[in-house]
Amino acid sequence: MRAVPLHQADEVARYGGKAAGLARCVAAGLPVPEGVALSWRLVEAWLEGAPEALHALAAVEELLRHGPVAVRSSAVGEDGERASYAGQHATVLGVRSMEAVHAAVRTVHLSRRSSEAYRARRELDGELRMAVVVQRLVPARCAGVLFTRCPVSKRDERVAEVNWGLGETVVSGEALPDRLRWHRGGHNLRCDVGDKDVRAVVGPEGLTHETVPPELRAAPCLGLREVQALEQLAATCESLFGPSDLEFAVEAGHSWLLQCRPVTT
Repeated sequence: MRAVPLHQADEVARYGGKAAGLARCVAAGLPVPEGVALSWRLVEAWLEGAPEALHALAAVEELLRHGPVAVRSSAVGEDGERASYAGQHATVLGVRSMEAVHAAVRTVHLSRRSSEAYRARRELDGELRMAVVVQRLVPARCAGVLFTRCPVSKRDERVAEVNWGLGETVVSGEALPDRLRWHRGGHNLRCDVGDKDVRAVVGPEGLTHETVPPELRAAPCLGLREVQALEQLAATCESLFGPSDLEFAVEAGHSWLLQCRPVTT
């Protein structure tokens, strides 16, 4: 029992849907930030204070030496073709110490209760088992979500929403993001620029929300080169995994893939 690098976390029953999806992305050579996965058994042992759990977390300690991390849910059954728990389980950003990681893991583990009603509607039996992903936090200039096919109209076009800073404000709906649509290959781009008044950033004290400078509020987050890079990412993910719901971050012109899951309803 130990924390394993993401590329080894491909067993859904042990490491959950998010970790297994990221493992597939790493294996395909996609740009996934460095990270490790904690099995649901390791999570429960750590939270129960089992001494052997502490010795299993050396990989997490090594990751923290290189800067803040994101602690993310990876429930067993999460992000599969039958169901998606998007937005229902906790993510804790800007974590800088093992003590804070422990607190974040507890927060993520407790958040499994938030999906009980959803599981009842989908007739999913049994207690939800919560594994955890710990990843290097990308200090994103901007971030957001990208569907490789429109989830509403089902039209064969890319649909993206993006805001300055971390993608937390897009996922939570706190900000009015830029909304982009384009055809395969990056053609016929349309960008509706949102009034992006708030962004999420990570500082010495962790995650904070700050007012976006006036000159950036009405400026588009993405340039043409960045859209083309996201188009390549979308095309690759769709060719490998089918229609996909992506989370991405842009750091110094480089696009990172934070999550890739099937488009579900």
